[in-house]
Amino acid sequence: MSSLREKMIEDLRVRNYSPRTINTYIRCVAKFASHFGKSPAVLGPEHIRDYQLFLVEGKRASWSLFNQMVCALRFFYQVTLGRKGMIEHIPFPRQEKRLPVIPSVRELRALFGAVENLKHRTVLMTMYAAGLRISEAMNLQISDIDSDRMLVRIRQGKGKRDRYVPLSSTLLNILREYWKAYRPTSWLFAGISPDQPLSVSSVQRVCSQARRKARLSKRVTTHTMRHCFATHLLEAGVDLRTIQLLLGHQSLSTTTVYLDVATRALKSTEGPLDLLRRATEARERS
Repeated sequence: MSSLREKMIEDLRVRNYSPRTINTYIRCVAKFASHFGKSPAVLGPEHIRDYQLFLVEGKRASWSLFNQMVCALRFFYQVTLGRKGMIEHIPFPRQEKRLPVIPSVRELRALFGAVENLKHRTVLMTMYAAGLRISEAMNLQISDIDSDRMLVRIRQGKGKRDRYVPLSSTLLNILREYWKAYRPTSWLFAGISPDQPLSVSSVQRVCSQARRKARLSKRVTTHTMRHCFATHLLEAGVDLRTIQLLLGHQSLSTTTVYLDVATRALKSTEGPLDLLRRATEARERS
């Protein structure tokens, strides 16, 4: 490992970045350096601009991937190299606003029914019932399920923050059935080795296979479970502030995206043709 790479890892660790973020940032900087075949320490603003154009025009990278690269390079130059003036040469892109695709309750039921393995089905249903990110679900331990207080403890979620979410009686019954079958001892969803949690990639693969088996036309991923949790609660009348707390969002503005996908208000709004028809019928009756 190069001394520069090691220093960046240490800089990230001392600032309490998650292992996943550390791996992402290191990988982004390594790809940037590999693109030019030089150490990133000798690359300047013109190289950053060329690489950004390559990502946008050559690779047609997603906003998420582009944003990761920006964050990684900004950290590398500002913190690891101490070149704060480089920040102005690494701008953030204008973020596209894309609404999440939300399956209906019927479609979710079909998805869950397409998962034959009890453990995998329980993971997806837990993510939906508690609004969990996949990393949060994989990190759940037996002790995090508080059946006395009917709460689930989420330890060190995004931003290194703990939170609690309600444990529904339906989810508790599902977890009890799962526990009787698997008898987990530490991790709630253990992998092949009992001392390691189930891998993220395996659950993502199961979700993709279940979508195809259930013949769902909508794109469904593991993160869709979290979107469905928020949207279905909003449609059921739960206020936005409560949903924000349950999701662990720092800003309410992050949660407001679900106002755009909830259908309760849309369904109650009559279209102009319906209004015209009603007016015509009323005139004919008078």
